[in-house]
Amino acid sequence: MKRAIRLFLPLLIVLLFTQCESSRKTSSGLSVTGKIGQILVVCEQGIWESKLQEGLDSNLVQYILPYLPDVATFKLIHKTPQHFTQGIKRFRNTLFINIDPDYKGETGKIEKRKDVWALGQLVIDITAKDYNQLSATCEKGLAQVHKEFNNYSWQRIIPHFENAKNKGLRSKLKTNFGLDLVMPSNSRLVTSRKNFYRIEFPSASRPIEFVGSHSEDAGTVYSGIMVYQYDYIDSSQFELENLLNARDTMLKYNVPSEVDGMYMGTQYNDFVYPEGNTVKTFDKQLNGFEMRGMFMFKGRPKHSTGGAFWAFHFINKRKKMVCVSGYVDAPMTTPWTHQLREIQAVLRSIKVVK
Repeated sequence: MKRAIRLFLPLLIVLLFTQCESSRKTSSGLSVTGKIGQILVVCEQGIWESKLQEGLDSNLVQYILPYLPDVATFKLIHKTPQHFTQGIKRFRNTLFINIDPDYKGETGKIEKRKDVWALGQLVIDITAKDYNQLSATCEKGLAQVHKEFNNYSWQRIIPHFENAKNKGLRSKLKTNFGLDLVMPSNSRLVTSRKNFYRIEFPSASRPIEFVGSHSEDAGTVYSGIMVYQYDYIDSSQFELENLLNARDTMLKYNVPSEVDGMYMGTQYNDFVYPEGNTVKTFDKQLNGFEMRGMFMFKGRPKHSTGGAFWAFHFINKRKKMVCVSGYVDAPMTTPWTHQLREIQAVLRSIKVVK
């Protein structure tokens, strides 16, 4: 995520999120609206146009690294309370920022609510008695607000994919790699080898965004996952360079391009050099190493453009090093946020089986 991020939060803000959280279930049964990667900010025009907007941009519009073009975690959309109508109350990520002169707290408060007007919705309320208190509350708490929206962006996808009709494919993954995960409906196995699978997700058409123009077209976006395994020897295999060497070897022999002599490889440009970190899966039962970067097709006659990858490495119960690597192949003018969130949800859903 964006490097310039506050890593320290006062205990008070954390407690506010925990103690004030509510989960008022909606009776409508309707699902959320709005695009993945958007936050609806509901506040008065004066608040939106104040210096507070700088804090909103720097804390909430962070980036998923290291991708090029930049992939923002969120885009902010503003509505005044007067324009917050029934038609947009089901927005998946909604942030209310409110100055209430009757509020008596010594510090501002931040509350979290789920499923308020739609299933899968996350609503966060920031309340203060005046502008100065509001500014101080946002300065201390917006990093945590981003974390809440960020985590829920992939968490809400998992139960949706859980209901997809991929029983046969999931069974093959259990048998061959000792793992289970969720995927979009109609995912299909296109490469099946003892130590390597490639699974394609249904292709999708996404709007092409033209900078400085309101014109739109449709670009085809391809995504999926590759699953491969090799013998686990010792913990040094989890070092980034060793994971990259193993990845490049696997891809060279298992992911050829349609152009003869070319194959999928990793981009090592300084701007998009792969990076990673240790994470746990959604159920907290599996710890592994997550890695993000860019791929490209290498070999004759020349290198070509590629796309983004997001991978997760772990040890299964058979003492094999396993990598599940999601990929997104899309036009450079097409936003990748939706597909990357889906890949993230797939990776965080992984469970180890016998």
